[in-house]
Amino acid sequence: MLADRRIVLGITGGIAAYKAIEVCRRLVDAGAHVVPVMTRGATRFVGPTTFSALASEPVRTSLFDDADPIPHTRLGQTADLVVVCPATARLIGTYAAGISNDLLTATLLATRAPVVIAPAMHTEMWEHPAVQDNLRLLASRGVRIVPPAEGRLAGGDLGKGRLADPADIVAAVDAILRSPDLEGLHVLVTAGGTREPIDPVRFIGNRSSGKQGHALAEEAWSRGAKVTLVTTTDRSVSADVDVVRVATASEMEQAVMSRAPAADVVVMAAAVADFRPAHPVGTKIKKADGVPAVTLEPTTDILAGLGAAKPPTQTLVGFAAETSDVRDNAEAKLARKGLDLIVANDVSAPNVGFEHDTNQVTIVSADGVVADVALADKRAVAAAVFDAIVAHRLPSSSPQ
Repeated sequence: MLADRRIVLGITGGIAAYKAIEVCRRLVDAGAHVVPVMTRGATRFVGPTTFSALASEPVRTSLFDDADPIPHTRLGQTADLVVVCPATARLIGTYAAGISNDLLTATLLATRAPVVIAPAMHTEMWEHPAVQDNLRLLASRGVRIVPPAEGRLAGGDLGKGRLADPADIVAAVDAILRSPDLEGLHVLVTAGGTREPIDPVRFIGNRSSGKQGHALAEEAWSRGAKVTLVTTTDRSVSADVDVVRVATASEMEQAVMSRAPAADVVVMAAAVADFRPAHPVGTKIKKADGVPAVTLEPTTDILAGLGAAKPPTQTLVGFAAETSDVRDNAEAKLARKGLDLIVANDVSAPNVGFEHDTNQVTIVSADGVVADVALADKRAVAAAVFDAIVAHRLPSSSPQ
């Protein structure tokens, strides 16, 4: 949905300004017409020539050095969307207060186009009440905020405030400019791998990071759905997503089965354990006691239970992590568990599935429709999954 869209890309003076280069490249690659606007502080971190070379027009940096006597008005009026990446605490405060002190803030005040900001700053600054109050004020005015992630910050510190992944920022821009085709639907998504305790410090688990499930939840929310996310991870997610945190397969079963009847779409992306220790012990098993015998028992097949109880208007989507015969195994699971769609991937392939930021999947429909999604970041895969869901629902139950 970015093709031929005119996007003003604002870059402010934070260390994360270098990541805006990737955002610019992705927007241009998607067909957008990108006009970069840099603050004076931004030019101390990244050279304007870099953005001029990558974007659709040369960088703008000043209200007064341009041949156009009112560049902010022209930029604001002609933009389909304005995105600020990174958005510093200073920019957020200035914008919230309605102060125009450079070309970027003047453009933000002069536009009626949608605005997306991607904050990036040190944890202490991000958590400051003034910054949070400003963000809430901007959100109440309709500004879309792509929250920062947790990770390594400037100076080697760790914490929340790291700029969101460029792919997520571009996905947020794309979502705003596309039609809200899931509006009116309630989508339930599961994410992450369950942990089945052996004793208080050990568990049986899997390598699922929850990245794909969280990408699916964000994608559904950005397309207008009411979203419930049942997850085993502590990953951040948009504030409007209803998050239910669980750990074990039993907890996930309870959370999902109690909420699924009210959902229009259920996407089971979590890697739920097939087996668990039959007799977990309440105290730590000591090495001196010898090697313990761990007897396993099957967990409840949540997906099969959902398929058996599925209302006629509900769309049920399963996931299949395979290492061989991907399509054949996926089609068999689709039929066996009463699914509408299944998303299968070969987790033995490089950069695919568990723990990776990318995925490569095959989407199979009960109607026999097959779509292959080439290796892409997980948000792009999530978009393809919901495109398939919308296509599946359109003949009989598209949202009104």
